Amino acid sequence: MSNQNPKDQVDQNQQNVEVIIVPLPAQGHLNQLLQLSHLISSYTIPVHYVSTATHNRQVRLRATLSTTTNIHFHEFHSPSYPTPPPNPHASHKFPSQLIPSFHATKHLLKPITNMVQELTKTAKRVIVIYDSMMAWVVQDVLSIPKVERYCFNSFSVLTILSFHLEDTKQKDNHSLAELLKEVPTKAECVPPEFYEFSRIQRELRKLNSGNLHNSSRLIEGHFLDLISKEQIYSTTKQWAIGPFNPIEIPKVHEKEGVSPHQCLEWLDKQAPNSVILVSFGTTTTLPDAQIKELALGLEKSEHNFIWVLRDADKGDVFIGGDRNAKLPKGFQERTKNRGIIIRDWAPQLQILGHVSTGGFMSHCGWNSCMESITMVVPIAAWPMHSDQPINAVLVTKVLNIAVLVEKWAPSTEDIVTSDKIENAVRKLMGSVEGNAMRKNVGKLSKGVKESVMEGGVTRKEMDSFIDHITR
Repeated sequence: MSNQNPKDQVDQNQQNVEVIIVPLPAQGHLNQLLQLSHLISSYTIPVHYVSTATHNRQVRLRATLSTTTNIHFHEFHSPSYPTPPPNPHASHKFPSQLIPSFHATKHLLKPITNMVQELTKTAKRVIVIYDSMMAWVVQDVLSIPKVERYCFNSFSVLTILSFHLEDTKQKDNHSLAELLKEVPTKAECVPPEFYEFSRIQRELRKLNSGNLHNSSRLIEGHFLDLISKEQIYSTTKQWAIGPFNPIEIPKVHEKEGVSPHQCLEWLDKQAPNSVILVSFGTTTTLPDAQIKELALGLEKSEHNFIWVLRDADKGDVFIGGDRNAKLPKGFQERTKNRGIIIRDWAPQLQILGHVSTGGFMSHCGWNSCMESITMVVPIAAWPMHSDQPINAVLVTKVLNIAVLVEKWAPSTEDIVTSDKIENAVRKLMGSVEGNAMRKNVGKLSKGVKESVMEGGVTRKEMDSFIDHITR
């Protein structure tokens, strides 16, 4: 969508609309809503991105897109909260170290409400777009005149349906029952404290003017139709306006004053589709025993790899003390000619967009799934927590663009063996089935890219949303 060229001429109504974006302070959510902010601001609508100073700094530092003049960052204070390091040997795979920062967001309620009230003094309409996990921060704006509230869903549409069927006890006798039969419950995928946090947000997000999805009808059209048919929301208005990430990645050159990451220079020397990216996002920390098995599996596969080996984010990513996970003795020497280990932030979208990247071993976070589709890279699916087991079902059983490394398991003590990892890599990177998945994701990517261009279905949905909020 960032490749689109929205209307050049903006009417007076549009100039009198202000948009406020309220993200959950976790990287995947911060990033999606920053990308949405860029997209909305490209229609010359002022966008106010609201978070703490720490999380604004985090999302801007890691942003793929450059800042535009129509995005205004607002930094509101929240009380200090504990920022413990992630525990690689915790009983649960969910990043519990982030939960204190989620609870601290409740202190944004009053300043955001005051900000909305102030903007209504001069704006014709104030549009509040909030992350579905931040409903308690915007609960009071419903009572303010000239304000409309829209819920942004950072999850796949299939995830929303699955959660709804579980909440309404319809999961076992629904048309999706067979597809979702092996999907764990929400209570199994997250710890009790986050389950309660999520329940509170669910109760407070029932009244909205509409719902937004970082998805595409080319990817989840059937599930979007089911949401409408079964009247899951209090309003019929919903827009599928993804993907938000760039659909083409420009090559970075030294002469532009920006040095490419060293892994991109290494990729330039590799054959097309010969490298698998191994990365489990910003919310996964692997225990030592799993790191050993993963290393051995990659070594035995005999395929080239880039492995992003880092722990999950803390609540404050700028606090030091990161763990330096150990690799098996001699591993890097034995694989030095066909593998790279990255221990800090990696340019995932650029790696996926490189012609040499032919596979992606992923936790199946929704950002990673969407980026993999747009960059034409099939997936080795290894879900860890939250919505990831459902996304793994989507990419393996519905879209047929992924192999399964291993089914979801609740505990960090459930170790996936090097043999399973080796087999998944070989299947994805060097088999007839893997090549078929690469063709499938190529067709899907082509359709998705066309959908965001002028006249495409996603572009029409985005234009429809802009027309609606500026009516």
